Amino acid sequence: RNGVDLERFKTVDRKLARQQLGLPTDQRIFLSVGHLVERKGNHIAIEAMVKLSESLLLIAGSGPELGRLQQLAKQLGVEDRVRFLGQIANDQLSTWYSAADALILCSSREGWANVLLESMACGTPVVATNIWGTPEVVSNPIAGRLMRERTAPALRESLLALLDNHPSANDVRIFSENFSWEST
Repeated sequence: RNGVDLERFKTVDRKLARQQLGLPTDQRIFLSVGHLVERKGNHIAIEAMVKLSESLLLIAGSGPELGRLQQLAKQLGVEDRVRFLGQIANDQLSTWYSAADALILCSSREGWANVLLESMACGTPVVATNIWGTPEVVSNPIAGRLMRERTAPALRESLLALLDNHPSANDVRIFSENFSWEST
């Protein structure tokens, strides 16, 4: 299994993180981090935004799907609520994770995704597809939710369920400590 560097990935107060990044404090914010390729499922996250009003989706990363994803957001009328951040330096990710209400990972295949561990170490729960090694990471409601299927409606359902019973950043961080480098 993978581990997470608990010194590099730390909880930052959500309101402070949003202020530092110039993000709104009155919206739900979801974050996706990774290479912009089809298997990461960013198109599913963008599609889910259609029915997640008052929410903002931040997509960090670069890759060959960028243009297609930007076009999809425009086509669906959510381009004002989807921001493409480009590549974020690893040592700056803690603030981005901490600013979000949830990390989204809609991959079609994924071994043991480091972004899940990094997000949880920053106190942010995750919503992810129920594939490969992901259930071993998201094994408790404190960690987040697993989608029933890899679709926009299932993502929306999982996000709303998480928000209805949102764990504290401290509880998520404590859960992530099970995946420290030392324990791994």
